[in-house]
Amino acid sequence: MRILLLLFVLLSSLYSAKVVKVGERFKSSNSCKVCHKRIVDEWNDSWHSRSHYAKDEYFRKSIEYVSRKSRKSLNAVKVQCATCHNPRISVTSTDESYEIAAVMGLDKGSAVDKAVNDDTISEGINCVVCHNIDKIHDEYDATKRGINRVEWTKSGTMTGPFKDAVSPYHKTKHHDFMDKTPNKLCFVCHANDRSVKGLVFTNMQKEYKDKSKSCVSCHMGKKRRDVAATYKFNGKVKMRSVRNHGFSGAHTQRMWKNALKLKLSHKKGKIFVTIINPQPHNLPSGFGARELIVDVKYKNGGQILSSENISLTRHYTRKRKRVTIPHLAKKQTKDMSIPAHGKKVLKLKSVKDATSVEVKLYYRLVNDEVRSLLKLKDAVFSRKNLIISQTLQL
Repeated sequence: MRILLLLFVLLSSLYSAKVVKVGERFKSSNSCKVCHKRIVDEWNDSWHSRSHYAKDEYFRKSIEYVSRKSRKSLNAVKVQCATCHNPRISVTSTDESYEIAAVMGLDKGSAVDKAVNDDTISEGINCVVCHNIDKIHDEYDATKRGINRVEWTKSGTMTGPFKDAVSPYHKTKHHDFMDKTPNKLCFVCHANDRSVKGLVFTNMQKEYKDKSKSCVSCHMGKKRRDVAATYKFNGKVKMRSVRNHGFSGAHTQRMWKNALKLKLSHKKGKIFVTIINPQPHNLPSGFGARELIVDVKYKNGGQILSSENISLTRHYTRKRKRVTIPHLAKKQTKDMSIPAHGKKVLKLKSVKDATSVEVKLYYRLVNDEVRSLLKLKDAVFSRKNLIISQTLQL
């Protein structure tokens, strides 16, 4: 019996995430700020710094919703989502015995309770997440993401893009995925999302089309000549080619300006609205329930004769066709996103006496349906971000 138990433990360890404790002096990004101030300041304004459930309303309320509807303890859901949101968590799974303890209110002070409330993960995706990854297992099944796809360095060793990097504070190690193949690093988490029913509602790695353009080209911007660290090497600060660590993305309004193109035409009483996507991945993408809004106004001079709003988004249902959020979905509606390097054509009826048609294309982080289910209050999730506007004379 003991031999069987030992075999079970050994086999489990082969396929479960291996935790490497973060040393006390590396837990806070403030320690990194001493040498990497500009980079840490940029990161501090990013959504990576808000990936902890206490700092992101959408994430927090999604966790709470999943817990209520699945009848799984809140901490168990937190641990499950920490796979990508807080991958330095010290506990990577929960079992039935924990669920029983949680239901009875006996989990306070448990390893799980301590793990989800540990200061180590309070900063979300911080320096010791990306810069402590030692190996990425591309050979693993696509369902294994985040902590389940990587191996960590020993605490005190930081990985980066420079082979000649030195530091008096920590050991350094170079990896190509920090510079030459950055998509490999991004796709550790930003690859695919699955519901608890196994439904894939986002698959950015699969939809990515442009091998000549990497994720960081847009989301970290162009390289600039700057210092990566203020530490003086041979009496001088070393100038580097560095990128911005603000990780601009869907939450960043300026990212959306002209991200898509519009082409308008009319023929035989029909208006054709062609939305063209020059980007290397679908838009919208990255998460379920994101939305494009096509605002159409038919005009005669300065007078608006008619208007309509067309929503390009996905809707999600559970059993008995009940509306739900992506992470609980069993089924989803047709993909309405604009494919990478592709287009989508909308055919509309012209309006009598209209002399022009104005089309404005917007992006919204969360559609009305999911915002209502989760009762989201933060304006960032309801804000319409203008992408492009065009007018066609009829």
